[in-house]
Amino acid sequence: MLDVVVLVSGGGTNLQAIIDAVESGSITNTRITGVISNNKNAYALLRARDHGIANRCISPKDYASREEFNEKFIEAVDEWKPDLIVLAGFLVVIPPAMISKYRNRIINIHPSLIPSFCGTGFYGLKVHEAALSRGVKVVGATVHFVDEGTDTGPIILQKAVEVELDDTPEILQKRVMEQAEWKILPRAIDLIANGKVTVRAGKAIVSQ
Repeated sequence: MLDVVVLVSGGGTNLQAIIDAVESGSITNTRITGVISNNKNAYALLRARDHGIANRCISPKDYASREEFNEKFIEAVDEWKPDLIVLAGFLVVIPPAMISKYRNRIINIHPSLIPSFCGTGFYGLKVHEAALSRGVKVVGATVHFVDEGTDTGPIILQKAVEVELDDTPEILQKRVMEQAEWKILPRAIDLIANGKVTVRAGKAIVSQ
């Protein structure tokens, strides 16, 4: 059984996609043991409560220094003894000590086809604004392992989504969520839970 801790900052739509997939059986051999948010008002925490999932808020604002927050944050994650940590719209920088401790056991969903529109400053609507500004015809989403860089870890799954003529950033964001993010993030978790993802020479090898 793969024990998963999900980290989220906002509404938690990707968290909901994971919960739904676990409950429907499309994610197998997996349970969500905890949800952590840096935002006490995050709707994601209510989603967790509604499904009987342990949850808590740990915010950098509540600590005198980032070092103290990082220490308490790692302690909180460790308490749930996760086999996998999922970043589902988590807007806090992951401490290097956590990345090292959970090497190739932290995954992130990013709303673009990495290496396009990724890295520092590319998150949320900013990704879709940049894509539309550039005039690309295809966008998408990527699930990748987290390393010390920003969106630079081994890529597990990607799914393309076509840009339509009248797209706004908001419309495009919604379509990328529905057609890509909510599909490949649960799929990646299921693959990992069933031993079908390995990392070799800095690349993720997926056997489906």
